Amino acid sequence: MHLIGHIVRFIVAALILLVVSWIVPGFKVGGFWSALFLALVIAVAAWIIEGIFGKRITPFGRGIVGFLTSAVIIWIAQFIVAGVTTSFIGAILAALVIGIIDLFIPVKTPFEAGRKEKSR
Repeated sequence: MHLIGHIVRFIVAALILLVVSWIVPGFKVGGFWSALFLALVIAVAAWIIEGIFGKRITPFGRGIVGFLTSAVIIWIAQFIVAGVTTSFIGAILAALVIGIIDLFIPVKTPFEAGRKEKSR
């Protein structure tokens, strides 16, 4: 994926996080820049977790472990990104809504994008 593709992906992720914060009680994002930094923190955390434990445990994994990992990452990210507040229930609901949105708008993980570029 090229730089423009990554930028577009983060902007779309930020917009999705803003929509999710509007829908989910207990999950609030202060504005677009907070949502963009939150998307960046979530992506970096997912990349690190995927590198250490493999695809099954990451938020991109389609199981209960991936879902719970997503919720924990969202909950921890509130301590890193200014303007983001969430309860643990809010993080679980946000992970659920993001997972449902991901069913309709799937994105590639950073590792999948890197593997396809290396195989060319």
